[in-house]
Amino acid sequence: MAKTDIQGTLDLLILKTLSQTGELHGYGIVLHIQTASAELLRVEEGSLYPALHRMEQKGWVNSQWALTETNRKAKYYKLTAVGRKQLQEAEKSFEQLVKGLRAMLRYA
Repeated sequence: MAKTDIQGTLDLLILKTLSQTGELHGYGIVLHIQTASAELLRVEEGSLYPALHRMEQKGWVNSQWALTETNRKAKYYKLTAVGRKQLQEAEKSFEQLVKGLRAMLRYA
């Protein structure tokens, strides 16, 4: 049985964002998730940066410092090959969660 929790869902959102955008700084990740979800999902910085740090330690993302469009220094994150594999697993786990929720809602 696949396990998906809040942390796993946040990981999925971040990994999916980086797979779609290539490379982004933290605030860009937040904006992408918010925009792509039609403003339905919001990720707080207090959750995002610990998740990015954890994901970097696991080798799912790499980071480097660079200048933003407005000439501010920011850490940019990019998905690794290991991160792409994790994204596939996270998507499968999430699909199982959705399947279970649909079954539960039909039952109730």
